[in-house]
Amino acid sequence: MATTVQWVSAARPRTLPAAVAPVIAGTGGAAALQAADPVRAVLALVVALLLQVGVNYANDYSDGVRGTDDRRVGPFRLTGSGSAPPGQVKAAAFAAFGAAALAGLALVALAGAWWLIAVGAACIVAAWYYTGGEHPYGYLGLGEVFVFVFFGLVAVLGTTFTQAGQVSWAALAAAVGTGALACALLVANNLRDVPTDALAGKRTLAVRLGEGRTRGVYVGLLAVAALAAVLAGLQRPGAPLALLSALAAVRPVRAVLTGATGRELLPVLADTGRLELVYAVLLAVGLSV
Repeated sequence: MATTVQWVSAARPRTLPAAVAPVIAGTGGAAALQAADPVRAVLALVVALLLQVGVNYANDYSDGVRGTDDRRVGPFRLTGSGSAPPGQVKAAAFAAFGAAALAGLALVALAGAWWLIAVGAACIVAAWYYTGGEHPYGYLGLGEVFVFVFFGLVAVLGTTFTQAGQVSWAALAAAVGTGALACALLVANNLRDVPTDALAGKRTLAVRLGEGRTRGVYVGLLAVAALAAVLAGLQRPGAPLALLSALAAVRPVRAVLTGATGRELLPVLADTGRLELVYAVLLAVGLSV
């Protein structure tokens, strides 16, 4: 039976910034429209965190029962390690999704935009079928599409809309930039797992492209985020403040371009997550002034 520490370790959003950063950026977008609401921002944060926990458990369960984690070099997994029965991990995933749905309903009620219920349902369905079901799209190289859409466009613009009742071009640019960095985090993760994913038949984008081109994609996504901050500056002059986050990009970019592999890429994951968070904070500040 898994210990409490193991459950927390498996549920802990190792990609925590991918949940927090969009809410920060989206709230900055709302502030630019003079409509930031701390209560709704907190609710959006709760939804994002619970969805991330649910995704972690869902991936743990689905990858574990498929045997994808049998040769895992990344962080601890409950199912793959045999520390918890698969059914318990699956139940934990759906419990997190259910809690996210309840928090989402409260946010929708405050915003008065009931059509967002359909968006929330799509988020949960997409989160499960990322690695779940008979034909998981994460195994087909489409994981980055999911992350960009749901942890970029939907999360940022949804946060802005539930507070301001509208979105702006600056908020859209913020969504693109934040989504690009969330994708970079996934690309780094999948770059680390190329050898084991290929053996397990998990055809991620990194497996399909190969390590060399995947390293180029990582750097390209960081460039997209920088360009998005510049474009946001056309509407909100302070937005390019986010470019200062480039200082946090030096170490992970150097590691990726100099050929880091396997466990050597674990610091890159942490650094990329930190970069996304710093970018979102600076962008939110820039959008607010």
